[in-house]
Amino acid sequence: MFFVQYMVNIGRNQYFEMNKMEEKKIRILMAKPGLDGHDRGIKIVSRALRDAGMEVIYTGLHQTPQQIVEAAVKEDVDALGLSILSGAHTTLFPMIMELLKEKRVDIIVFAGGIIPDEDVPDLKNIKIAEIFGPGTNTEDIVKFIKENVGKTC
Repeated sequence: MFFVQYMVNIGRNQYFEMNKMEEKKIRILMAKPGLDGHDRGIKIVSRALRDAGMEVIYTGLHQTPQQIVEAAVKEDVDALGLSILSGAHTTLFPMIMELLKEKRVDIIVFAGGIIPDEDVPDLKNIKIAEIFGPGTNTEDIVKFIKENVGKTC
């Protein structure tokens, strides 16, 4: 009986160790705040993240800050990617960051699109972890997320 119990325990421990080795997929919400109607870039980035083994949820076009934050909470994501081309980043991004703070959602937020260099310091001051401009290699975005998910900015 002892031998059987020993083997069952060894088998159980090996099973748990094997499951620990399987990495949890990083969950990312990708969102297009505001009235911006161009989504080619966010679709390319979303696909690159998915191909890198991440779980990507894309909210679609014309999302309000409230809708984006509600989706981030509901989907229990590890990171939030924002894409904007309309120039409304100085208005919409702070609203999103404030709502995340109110809901006590502590996730990495990164952004991309057409964002002038002079606006980047202000966006980083509100805790947007990184800004990826046009032409950024998708491998750089994947690397950033893998290195920073779980850290607070």
